[in-house]
Amino acid sequence: MAPNVVPMDYTKDPDVKLPMQLIINMPELKENPFKERIVESFSEDGEGSLSFNDFVDMFSVLSEMAPRELKAIYAFKIYDFNTDNFICKSDLEKTLNKLTREELTAEEITLVCEKVIEEADMDGDGKLGFADFENMISKAPDFLSTFASVPDCCTSYLPVSPRLKTFLHTKFLGTTVNIRLCIL
Repeated sequence: MAPNVVPMDYTKDPDVKLPMQLIINMPELKENPFKERIVESFSEDGEGSLSFNDFVDMFSVLSEMAPRELKAIYAFKIYDFNTDNFICKSDLEKTLNKLTREELTAEEITLVCEKVIEEADMDGDGKLGFADFENMISKAPDFLSTFASVPDCCTSYLPVSPRLKTFLHTKFLGTTVNIRLCIL
C-alpha cells in the first residue's frame, strides 16, 4: 500500500498513521460513496488518519464475520455526518445524495428523508437515535451482508420499511435513479 510510510523499526516511532488518501484509494473502498465517512468513523483523531489498530478495527467491522450489533454501531456513526449522535434530516440528505450521486431533486430528497424519519422515529423527536436506527436495521435481513467491505455495497444501503419501499417504488417508478436501498 505505502511501504515508505511504515518504518522498518517501530521502536523510534510506534505511532504510525496511514493518511486517509491512501486508505480511500484501496480497492475495497475506492467505489464506496461513504469511503471518507467510513475512515473518519474509525479514526481515533476523527480526521481520517488510521493507526494500525484503527485499520484492523475498520476491516474487522466491515468483514462478513463481524457481529450485527458491532456493524450497527459503526453504520450509525457513518450515517451521523454531523456527529451529534442522531441521524437527523440533514444526515439523511447527505446519505441520499451520496447514494444517488446527487441525481434526485431537492424536493425528492426532502420527501424521502421525511418518509424515513416518519417510518423509523419511534420516539417522535424528528430524528433517529441509535435505538431507532437499531430497530430499523433489525428488520433488514440483508444488513449484515450489505455492510461489508465489498466495493459494490459497502455501507451504501439505507434500510427502509416495506411501506416506505412501496412509496419509493411508486414515487420513482420509471426513473433511472438507483437509490440502492436495503429493503426491510
